[in-house]
Amino acid sequence: MTPQDLVIRMLPAFGGWLALAALALPDGSPPRGAAVALFLAVGPGAALVRICGPALRARRAEGPVERHDADFERHSDLLERLMLAVLLSVSAAVLVATVLIAARAFSGDRTLLTLTMLTTLAALCPSLRASPTPDTVPGARKGSAP
Repeated sequence: MTPQDLVIRMLPAFGGWLALAALALPDGSPPRGAAVALFLAVGPGAALVRICGPALRARRAEGPVERHDADFERHSDLLERLMLAVLLSVSAAVLVATVLIAARAFSGDRTLLTLTMLTTLAALCPSLRASPTPDTVPGARKGSAP
């Protein structure tokens, strides 16, 4: 792994630690709100999507029969990963907040700290391997198994 790969891999976690550092700014300051909102919207999900990246890239998007856009697959895959990152981030935030509320330990700072730690852990995890498609598995047959 090159240093550039490591930096890209840890970028969501760095965003979380930056959002935690932004809590030292005065309440209501725009940089504080921007850092926290950007991390909560994309950070945890981006780390999770990176883990699943090879599995997502194994099956490319299929474009319409008549092609108007030559880069349909690439744009579709980027949009898919972006939407997954946002939705996974929102889901993680809701899940962490619910657990903290149930434990009667909820606060915005604790939620942000927990999400930052989970994002850092996800950034350190290895990527999943892509399973081969049934078309590329030797000996795979179409239809039901005997």
